[in-house]
Amino acid sequence: MTTNSLITKIFRPNMTTNFWQQTSWAIFRAVVGIMMIHNGIDKLANIESFAEAYVAYIGLPFPIFFSYVAAFTELIGAPLLILGLFTRLASFGLLATMCVAMYHHILVAGLSIPYLELSAIYAACFLFFTINGAGLFSSDALITNILDKSALSLQAKRIMLLEKSYNATESSKVTK
Repeated sequence: MTTNSLITKIFRPNMTTNFWQQTSWAIFRAVVGIMMIHNGIDKLANIESFAEAYVAYIGLPFPIFFSYVAAFTELIGAPLLILGLFTRLASFGLLATMCVAMYHHILVAGLSIPYLELSAIYAACFLFFTINGAGLFSSDALITNILDKSALSLQAKRIMLLEKSYNATESSKVTK
């Protein structure tokens, strides 16, 4: 497997060719990303308090360090998710922070649904994007198309409105 094909597989989104599904996917990605940014800002506002109340409480070593890791994962990962850039990596990092949050909630309150609710919903959203990628309306899909012109179907290119790529593919078929 060449490096280029490996990179293409990492960036390549799920290519469902329904315009409205891809549009709702992009809106979902943007809303979840926007809602997550404030969590990172809140952590940085009082990092020592967060480290003591959350990270040290669950027994992780170096609570200040891991508090910064969580805060910057949210502050960097959420905008990447919004842009659809490095979506799987960003979503996986955000999923990991939500799994730690769920673990904290279980230690504090047991399996209390009201206490677990928000972090579990976020975790499910980030799991979705980790598995499926950003969708066709994303930077990842554009990078995939740049790296490998044949990685996306013609229908996917039409939905993405990559007419130049679509026309180039069509003209190369005519000349062959």
